[in-house]
Amino acid sequence: MAFQTLESESTKSPMAKDDTKLHIVVFPWLAFGHMIPFLELSKLIAQKGHRVTFVSTPKNIDRLPKLPPNLSALVTLVKIPLPQVEKLPEYAEATIDLPYDKVKYLKMAYDQLEQPIARLLRDTSPDWVIYDFASYWVGPAAAKLGVSSAYFCIFIAATLCFMGSAQVLMGMRGDSRTKPEDFTVPPKWVPFESPVAFRLFEINRIFDDVTGDDENIPATYRMGAAIDGCDVVAVRSSYEFEPESLQLLQEIYQKPVIPVGQLPPIPPDHDSVDNDKEWKTIKEWLDKQPKGSVVYVAFGSEAKPSQDELTEIALGLELAGSPFFWALRKKRGLADTEVVELPDGFEERTKGRGIVCTSWAPQLKILSHDSVGGFLTHSAWSSVVEAIQFEKPLVLLTFLAEQGLNARLLEEKKMGYSVPRDDRDGSFTRDSVAESLRLVMIEEGGKVYRDKVREVKALFVDRDIQDKYVNGLLDYFKTHKRRSQEAK
Repeated sequence: MAFQTLESESTKSPMAKDDTKLHIVVFPWLAFGHMIPFLELSKLIAQKGHRVTFVSTPKNIDRLPKLPPNLSALVTLVKIPLPQVEKLPEYAEATIDLPYDKVKYLKMAYDQLEQPIARLLRDTSPDWVIYDFASYWVGPAAAKLGVSSAYFCIFIAATLCFMGSAQVLMGMRGDSRTKPEDFTVPPKWVPFESPVAFRLFEINRIFDDVTGDDENIPATYRMGAAIDGCDVVAVRSSYEFEPESLQLLQEIYQKPVIPVGQLPPIPPDHDSVDNDKEWKTIKEWLDKQPKGSVVYVAFGSEAKPSQDELTEIALGLELAGSPFFWALRKKRGLADTEVVELPDGFEERTKGRGIVCTSWAPQLKILSHDSVGGFLTHSAWSSVVEAIQFEKPLVLLTFLAEQGLNARLLEEKKMGYSVPRDDRDGSFTRDSVAESLRLVMIEEGGKVYRDKVREVKALFVDRDIQDKYVNGLLDYFKTHKRRSQEAK
């Protein structure tokens, strides 16, 4: 299987030949919620003068944000073709291309990259490889080649504490949780008071990932094996935000846990000349709205509301009365036959007051605009970080994965307010959507949420704090490399 490299070795900076500099291979799971944080970390590492080889499939590499010119000599983008497997559409290379029930076939294809990745590690002899939960096989493969490995988890420490040790995740021992109700309370190994647990409807939606099925390896097993097989676990978190959880995580895993900070993206440059016609149109509309009045609505690349949920969200936005910009996914890829539709007459009734965008929307640019006053979000951590970066208060509506666990922590810290829902089936009403938006964005009772986002912003986006965590990770990498060389 051929690799396609987008930057030639001859373009590398002379700095990269310095023995104190590292070469690190980075290999994320095929979901944009994973690839983007991995890319942000890669850029921060490259800014320190280290070489990064970022690996993904051809289509995904082409869809990533462009690298800053000053880093292009240090970040090599490598394309590895994704093997074809039965039931996986040919065009599908990321979770965004598929309905939820077909993602397991993407994992099957991804598992067939084990040998190509092993060859790449053998041929390039990096100092470290940073990998994701789905590629749990990277750690052992790297160890055979004498390459150190770090499992980078995009989840926060509180979520990881809830999930448990590698042995618990792999189903080997120590977890008495067997039915969905068991996951609605904090686990026995969390010694301090914690609100972090699923609501019943949240765990029911993902229980197949916890228990597994006949066709695939459960996500929980993959995560456990990823933790078990690495030299160090890197976590998207900071001691400023969740000190107790980070400390506990080290005890749970019984191996080094290194926070890498919140990885806030570089803010968009509003003074630069932007030739993006779609953004120009969006910006013109946003410019006409009163400051802090617009609700931005987006649920990421993974989540797609059901038809009933979509209807209540739409009618809730209509009832709320505020201007809104909705980045709406009506379907997940061409293979998705369950296309959701807006209620009859909704777009006509809200014309001028709201925009529904069914193509890609520039989230960072939208959130950074002064007219946006609140964010109705699924609680995935990248979106949370971006909202806090621009001081946008959060209204939470969870759908999948770890989102419910994030929401519990945000609720406790008064950093977000969840739309009230039925605990068993997750249903909610248009009235609860409208009331939640008014509370968080306008009413006196929601001032605590608006204030809290401003208050915690410094912890999340301070560049000195972020720099400290990247330096800490790289110092560990260098020390480990030196000790390994001395041991030889």
